Amino acid sequence: METAMGTQQRQGVLVKPNNRLSAEQVRLIDSASRELLEDPGLFCFSGRATEIFRQTGCRIEEMKDGHRIRIPGRLVDEALASAPSRIVLGAREPANRLILDAEEPRARFGSGSETNIWLDVRYENGTPHYTRRPGSIEYLCRAAHLCEHLEHLDFFIRCVNIQDEAINARNKDVNKFFHSLNHTTKHVQAGLTDLRALEDISRLGEIVAGGKEAFHINPVLSFIACVIKSPLQVVKDTAEAFIEITERRIPIVVSSCPMGGATGPFDEFGMLALINAELLAGVTLHQLVSPGAPVLYGAVPVRTRLDNLNDMYAAPEFVHYNMDCAQMARFYRLPCYSTAGVGDTELPGIQATAEKLFTYATIPWAGAQYIHYAFGLLERTNTFCPEQAILDDAHIGLVKELFKSDNVSSPRKAQILAMIREVMDSDHRTFVYHLPCPTREPVYVRYPLEDPEGDALMAAHRRYQEILQQPARTLPEETREEIMAQVPGILPRDPNRF
Repeated sequence: METAMGTQQRQGVLVKPNNRLSAEQVRLIDSASRELLEDPGLFCFSGRATEIFRQTGCRIEEMKDGHRIRIPGRLVDEALASAPSRIVLGAREPANRLILDAEEPRARFGSGSETNIWLDVRYENGTPHYTRRPGSIEYLCRAAHLCEHLEHLDFFIRCVNIQDEAINARNKDVNKFFHSLNHTTKHVQAGLTDLRALEDISRLGEIVAGGKEAFHINPVLSFIACVIKSPLQVVKDTAEAFIEITERRIPIVVSSCPMGGATGPFDEFGMLALINAELLAGVTLHQLVSPGAPVLYGAVPVRTRLDNLNDMYAAPEFVHYNMDCAQMARFYRLPCYSTAGVGDTELPGIQATAEKLFTYATIPWAGAQYIHYAFGLLERTNTFCPEQAILDDAHIGLVKELFKSDNVSSPRKAQILAMIREVMDSDHRTFVYHLPCPTREPVYVRYPLEDPEGDALMAAHRRYQEILQQPARTLPEETREEIMAQVPGILPRDPNRF
């Protein structure tokens, strides 16, 4: 891959991982997860997945509606040995590629979810007013266009559920992938709603990348699949799609999302044992289908809110779960897809900012390479707000500065001593003339969305309106024409109309 495109990539931020777990605790979780995969094993409702496990030596037991799969530890070991520790997620613009290396704790941040609600903000006499609108292709395009212009957003996961009248199960997937790719030069990722669309989406990726081989080298799109439904159940439709994607060797996230207290234990050890077992099962199935194909360890553990049983993201347990999962992924040498930046509240403001910063400032420190849900999400993962995404971008920028490594080193000792002595010999005795060079080491000057009236949301709203006036960075016209000719079901839309 490097010979074709060099080492161009989005840099993210390299962190020194903060390990919550000791080496012994990591081994305990690994041991418990492996035991769960044998007893009780997986409840599997996919005949195709069952047959793959059967052919590789798993014990299979008949159940009323499916099969119980007992996965031996040797299969897990073989899968972990064949799964790559380093994968590439491509992009239309080579500088926007992501090289995810399990040995390198370099955090990148992106959008996520598939929200049903787009939250419009308008100001009247200095007061914000909010309007909830259903998701649509137009709002998906706005989101992709916005995220293209956010400095700290490294990849785009479709964050709006397209619900236009002309959208149906058959054409939904090609529209969400095409309109996303047509409005951002960053990596695009989404789930697969209908297996029948996979061939069309693969062809779309090949056309955008410049051919089948080019798509293999520079996969401009990838998939997410929650193949294991918590607790420990293989879902038929998702498993069928997962297997087909894996056979094509397109990068995919093996995602699991147990809710602590509902579909997973509240207890930290219990949650880790369960979700890790589910992810190991997914990675094992993936590598049995296509050894060496690119896969991400997709941990999305959340907590149940006790008063209404909703999922809850702004809780200490959520931080603990996700930091632990990132450490487990490093233990297995698998790139990690993790979660931070979700607001449980419905509106942008102080509560949303506090909830999001709580996770921004902790979870990336665990060394996850690919952090989704990080932009614009409110009301858990039900609402996307563009102004909130702009606020989030500013705050992630500050957090990235917080995570940067220190610059204390032996070669700098003489330089530092000379600087302090020079200041002490001066008549002003201040260090104002010794600020770091801005081109080498940025200095935090002020809050990025500082407003004369102290209204950061209004500043974000003004920035959003400015971004909407920017021309769309669309695919070349000849590429769009080729896509329209070869990929059925795409709904036409003026790419510059927002």
